[in-house]
Amino acid sequence: MRLDKYLKVSRLIKRRTVANEACDAGRVLVNDKPAKASVQVKAGDTVEIQFGSKNVKVEVLDVKDTVRKEDAENLFRYL
Repeated sequence: MRLDKYLKVSRLIKRRTVANEACDAGRVLVNDKPAKASVQVKAGDTVEIQFGSKNVKVEVLDVKDTVRKEDAENLFRYL
């Protein structure tokens, strides 16, 4: 699954366009490398997002196209 779509589906970032802009600005790292929005994400990858002065690092546990809001937190684990 594309990185920008995963960030939206997992609700780490609210909208896909915002996720796309964050990737273009170099604020998203996948496996400690700057990632474009089109990078394919799979289970086991680590994703780090820089929100201003705050960093959020998560491990991808599962990849699904659609998920209910209550189940979105099961797609990743905070590190």
